[in-house]
Amino acid sequence: MKVKIHTLFQYLLETTEAAPEAVVGFSLSQSPRLGEYLDELDPDMSLDWNQRSFRGLPELRNHVLRQAGLEDSCAPDDVLITAGAAEANYLAIMQLLEPGDEIVIETPGWPQAEVLAKSVGVNIRKVRRDEAQAWNLSSEDLAAAVTPKTKLIFLTNPNNPTGRMLDRAALGEIVEIARRAGAWLIVDEVYAGLEWVGPRAPSIAGMYERGITVGSVSKALGLQGLRTGWLICRDPGLVMDAVIRRENSSEIMNIMGEAIAEIALRPERYDAAMERARADGLTNLEQLDRFVTGQPRLSWVRPEAGLIGLARLQADIDGDEFAKRLLADPYRTFLLPGSAYEQPQHIRLGVGGGEGVNLELGLARVAALLATL
Repeated sequence: MKVKIHTLFQYLLETTEAAPEAVVGFSLSQSPRLGEYLDELDPDMSLDWNQRSFRGLPELRNHVLRQAGLEDSCAPDDVLITAGAAEANYLAIMQLLEPGDEIVIETPGWPQAEVLAKSVGVNIRKVRRDEAQAWNLSSEDLAAAVTPKTKLIFLTNPNNPTGRMLDRAALGEIVEIARRAGAWLIVDEVYAGLEWVGPRAPSIAGMYERGITVGSVSKALGLQGLRTGWLICRDPGLVMDAVIRRENSSEIMNIMGEAIAEIALRPERYDAAMERARADGLTNLEQLDRFVTGQPRLSWVRPEAGLIGLARLQADIDGDEFAKRLLADPYRTFLLPGSAYEQPQHIRLGVGGGEGVNLELGLARVAALLATL
């Protein structure tokens, strides 16, 4: 079945040549420059594949387990390096689901699982996160949505796009729900490590025998262009099936992505980079929170983690129309409308990107447009 374009990607395609002067809602940390890694790269490195493992560089997989806190519960062969978190999700979802199966997803949430499920002909059941309850995901609502036919549950933690966290206790309840149904459980953790309230949540691959942890270097480390991510699962059959499926798509990881990601995830580099990302993100979050609080036509639930959140517009303002007007002259500022996440009365705000996104200028222009409405 044909894969249909999602609203989020459609908007990005339509606006990619707009050349905005500011961005309000950047979803990843400021990106490093290639020169920061050159001293650590071997100039004699072959540009063939890594020639050591179809699962990815062994030392990179070790780093992945370390940063996820899974060194004691998972083995390096439980890790498959992929072309970003998107490929990891794709490999897992497309091998697990068949026509007529059932998937349970959250809303708002990362839309990829729904797009792929529709292309396969899968029955989709949605669990709504309640904005009035700070975007909480109710375990009771999730349990009601899961049936004996449920093959897969797909969640994000921290939630993309609200920044709401599931802690260990909440994840434990979700694991029991999945286990009773015999369902697989994917938790996309691309924003893990950027927590503003409380500690990092445990990774699901260490909590559940059918748990699949997905992550990447794209968001917190700003290394989106490397296209390097991973899936982690203790089920050897699932990982091998993913290797085989990838053999018939991207085939192998790119060696430059693996090599630079391995350097970036070395403990001394990773810990320092995450400290900077958290400091920069928190500074921008405080600024953004003050801005929203001071705008009578905006409100939001301040994110607990991650680099993005959803702000609610006053009832008479449409999110799509607002985003389009903001991108046009004289404002020239980009943000993503909430309709990308089935939240048309919202806009996505974010704290990533560093100085290059001109956040202060963008917020001033958001305020100027709101004042005209």
